[in-house]
Amino acid sequence: MTDRDWDRRLRVRTCGREDEANANYAPYEPTPYAVLQRLADSGYIRRKSRLLDYGCGKGRVAVFMAATVGCRVTGIDQSQKLIDIAVENRRASRTGDRVTLRRALAEQYPVTDEDAFFFFNPFSGKVFEGVLRRLAASCLENPRPMVLFCYYPSEEYVAALEAEPLARHVETIDCGDLFNGKNPRERIEIYRLTPEE
Repeated sequence: MTDRDWDRRLRVRTCGREDEANANYAPYEPTPYAVLQRLADSGYIRRKSRLLDYGCGKGRVAVFMAATVGCRVTGIDQSQKLIDIAVENRRASRTGDRVTLRRALAEQYPVTDEDAFFFFNPFSGKVFEGVLRRLAASCLENPRPMVLFCYYPSEEYVAALEAEPLARHVETIDCGDLFNGKNPRERIEIYRLTPEE
């Protein structure tokens, strides 16, 4: 199925790029549904998971994961315009109370009991480092399994994860075969945060 087919199936409108951005936050570019299907099929996100989608944009990841896996998803974005669109998409998709959407800056968002985190390079490496520190602090304050999914990861994101003492690389999900050409960045890097022993 194409991305437009998925949008019709889920009754949402998430296609298209939005260039509303600033120095620290990237423009909206939706994660391809084929990549999300591969993530859903991986088994890392389950019905009991509490997923936080950083830079949720129009809500594609949140609606898709809630609809296909049945997990609870919180999507945050710094753009009120995109959050408004995401709220309409949530209503149209009938995901009900499984999807929560908030306008928030990632580096200020209070992480509480979420245990899965999705990133598609939504902001600068500097902001990501701040988010990663916040996640590590949450892991220490409220010990629980925490898994990070980085699609099409930038070198800055990978370097920050490799430098974080609590982060352990778990797996790479190759997505290169989903697209024309063989781009080595077409992958999901999976890291687990674990309190130091």
